[in-house]
Amino acid sequence: MSILNLPLLIQDTAAIEGDMGMMWMLISGILVFFMQAGFFLVESGMTDSKNAVNIAMKNFLDIAVGSLAFWFIGYSLMYGADQGGGFFHWGGFTFSQGAADLFFQTVFAATAATIVSGAVAGRTKYTTYAIFSIVLTAFIYPIAGGWEWNGGWLNNTDGIMPAEFIDFAGSSIVHSVGGWAALVAAWMVGPRIGKFLDGKPVEMHGHNQMYATLGVFILWLGWFGFNGGSQLAWGGDDATAASQVVLVTNLAASAGALGALLLTWIKNGKPNLSMTLNGALAGLVSITAGCGNMSEGGAVLAGLVGGLLVVFSIGFVEKTLKIDDAVGAISVHGICGAWGTLVIGLWGIDGDAGIGIFNGGGAAQLGAQAIGVLAYAAWAIVLSFVFLFIMKKTIGLRVTEKEEIAGLDWTEHGSIAYHGKRQREIDEE
Repeated sequence: MSILNLPLLIQDTAAIEGDMGMMWMLISGILVFFMQAGFFLVESGMTDSKNAVNIAMKNFLDIAVGSLAFWFIGYSLMYGADQGGGFFHWGGFTFSQGAADLFFQTVFAATAATIVSGAVAGRTKYTTYAIFSIVLTAFIYPIAGGWEWNGGWLNNTDGIMPAEFIDFAGSSIVHSVGGWAALVAAWMVGPRIGKFLDGKPVEMHGHNQMYATLGVFILWLGWFGFNGGSQLAWGGDDATAASQVVLVTNLAASAGALGALLLTWIKNGKPNLSMTLNGALAGLVSITAGCGNMSEGGAVLAGLVGGLLVVFSIGFVEKTLKIDDAVGAISVHGICGAWGTLVIGLWGIDGDAGIGIFNGGGAAQLGAQAIGVLAYAAWAIVLSFVFLFIMKKTIGLRVTEKEEIAGLDWTEHGSIAYHGKRQREIDEE
C-alpha cells in the first residue's frame, strides 16, 4: 500500500472503531435491559406468591416510565452543560448526545429505580411506587450521576476533592443511590405484617427459590454489559480494556458467591441458597466502581469482602435497625455499593501505577472515594425522604392491612399469578 494512502487508512480505521464502539454500547445496553427480567425473578422468587403480579407490574413500570422520564429530562440533567460549579447540568428537554449513549444510560436509570422495588415489596401502593420511580429516574439519579460522569464537582481537584473521584460503572452512582433510596423507603413504609414478633425478625421465605436463582444468573449475565459497556468504546486498547472489565467482573461475582456461601455454612451448619445468591450480587456491586481500576487479584478480594459483608449487613438491617428489606437490596446495593467505591482507594490501580494506599498510592484517592460515598448517600437519603414524606402525607405509601393480607396481585391489579389453590382462597374471601 502506498504511503500516500496512510491518512485514508487511519481515517477508515477510526470510523470502523467508532461503529464497533456504538455496536458494543448497544449490545451492552440490551444486556442491561434484560437485567429487568432478572430483578423481577429475584424479587418475586424471594417474596410471597400473592404479590408476583404486582412485582411484574413494578418492573415493567420501571423500564417504561423510566425510559420516558430519562429521555425527556433525566439525560439532560445528567449530561447537559454545566450550570454552576459542576453540581447541576442542563441541556434542554429531550437533550441527546447520540442514540446509543442515550439508550445505554437509560437502562442504567431504570436499574436504580428497580433496586427500591425489592426492598418495599408486598406492602406498598402501586401508585406511590410509580410516582417515586419517575422522581428517581428523572431527578434524583441523573443529577447525582452528572457529578462524576459529566465532569462534575467530584472530578474538580481545584475544590475540596484531593483526587478525582472514580466510579467506573456505578457502584455509588447507580447502586448506592438506589440502595439508600431503598433504605428510606423501607423504613417509611414499615415492615410487612408478621415480619417482627416481639421485636425479633421472623424469616419470611420466598415462594420460589428457583425463580430467584434464575434471576441472579440473568443479572450476572447482564452485568457483563453493565460494566463492560461502560468502557463506552471498542477497538484497540478499548477492546482490551473492556475485555478485562468483563473478566474482573466475573471473578468478583464468583468470589462474592463463595464468600457468602462459606460464611453461612460455617454459621448455620448448612450452605444457604438465598445468601449465596445475594453474595454473588454483592460481589458484582463491589466491583462495579473499580472494574476499570482493579487487578484480577484485587477484584477477587473486593468481591470476597462484599460477599462476607452482605451477610452481616442483612442481619444488621433486620435485627438492629428493625427495617424490613424483603430481598436484601439495602445491603447488596447500598452497603456493598459504598464498599465497592471505597476499595479503589485501598488497592485500586491506574494502568501499572498504584492509586490505593496498600499499593503505594497514598491517601488522596481514598479520601476522594470517601467524599463521593458520603455525597451520594446524603443526596439519595435526603431527596428520597423529602419526596416520600410528601407522598405519605398526601396519597399515602402503604396499602391497608386487609389488602396486604389478601395480596397485592388481587387488591392492586385484580389478577393473580398462580391459579388453583390461590384462586380458591380468594373465592372464599
